[in-house]
Amino acid sequence: MSPPKVAIIGAGPAGTTLARLLIRASIPVTIFEGESSMSVRAQGGSLDLHTNTGLKALREAGLFEEYTQYARYDGEAINLADKNLVSLLKLGGATEASSRGRPEIDRARLRQILVNSLPEGTIRWNCRLRSVDVKDLSLHFDHGVETEFDLLVGADGAWSKVRPVLTNVKPYFVGLGGYDLFIHNAEKNHPDLYELVNRGSLMTYSDGKGLSAQQRGDGTIIVYASGRRDEDWKETCGYDLHDASAVKKAIKEELRDWAEPLVKFTQVADEKDFTARSLYVLPPGHRWKHRAKVTLIGDAAHLTTPHAGEGVNVAMEDALNLANAIIRSAETGDTVHALDKEVSAFEDEMMTRATKVQNHSLANTKDMYFTPGSPHTTIDKWLRRAIAQQLGGAVEIVLPLWVVGTIRRGFSWWSRADKKTRKG
Repeated sequence: MSPPKVAIIGAGPAGTTLARLLIRASIPVTIFEGESSMSVRAQGGSLDLHTNTGLKALREAGLFEEYTQYARYDGEAINLADKNLVSLLKLGGATEASSRGRPEIDRARLRQILVNSLPEGTIRWNCRLRSVDVKDLSLHFDHGVETEFDLLVGADGAWSKVRPVLTNVKPYFVGLGGYDLFIHNAEKNHPDLYELVNRGSLMTYSDGKGLSAQQRGDGTIIVYASGRRDEDWKETCGYDLHDASAVKKAIKEELRDWAEPLVKFTQVADEKDFTARSLYVLPPGHRWKHRAKVTLIGDAAHLTTPHAGEGVNVAMEDALNLANAIIRSAETGDTVHALDKEVSAFEDEMMTRATKVQNHSLANTKDMYFTPGSPHTTIDKWLRRAIAQQLGGAVEIVLPLWVVGTIRRGFSWWSRADKKTRKG
């Protein structure tokens, strides 16, 4: 029997990773992407891929060596502080030899690696999905209708057009909103801010607000200014969200008692390159009743907040596990029945795994934005979850907070010592 034909909606990291893995197994696949090209919009900041998830998927896809050409070990530097720039956790950058196993790569570069690994024609650009027929799973695009696929995979993000075929559950507003801003050529134009970020990430929280700054490989610093909001804040804020001067004025007022360098990040940002955003999530643990010939991966399946740094990693692990399920079904000789069984089992595994990440990320969100006295009152819980995540989750309950506090102080000491060593 011939291998299954797979249609993927969305050419993000999840969809392109899945396509790459299937193509290597000689399984026909088509990606439908609504954007006209890979470069039509900014791809955000940088991210760290993890050994057993994102990096494992890249290895299986035969792309790990190319990834290492762009991995930035100095991007592992992190400084978590309060609004007065009092550091609670500080880690220096690394080298390949001293890496803590989580080098950074720009989102745009990762997507480029994945997209360029696919044969020409695999991605059909400018194909925006309008709807999926609930009865026959036909795909309705602006250009027409596509049919005759054995499996439809929704990898189309937060506002998935495939998801309604499986469930009525929609993302809900988590109570946070704010702006993405950009400081280009920061090392030359704003060396003081460049030094603060230290080629990695600066994350600051206080009073239900957060300001983070992260350096990309091209030298741009991306600034995320966020805080507690009502869902209709974009309509009721009282200023033009497209007016850079008005936006900067509003942010400055919101951060009026924050350290001057932190406020400066928002005031020197590019006035032509900024975006207002609201954060939405899918309910942790939600499930849908399995339906043959259609499934979801990535944010389309389990959207959560960005505060655990796991979104792309989980999405790429979804892609790897689903690819293996599809490949196994193709090897049975009874593709139709085997595919349905394999995909159903994959969905159970994915949602069990993703629920843990959702809960972790939302707990971090609560700690940093919705808990009085944060980050001072919550940093040890935050770090305990991070350690548990590294060790597979088993120690989160039993690891005493005083041990975590000792580890945190040790990290800060190690960072200072490491910095002196690298300077010397």
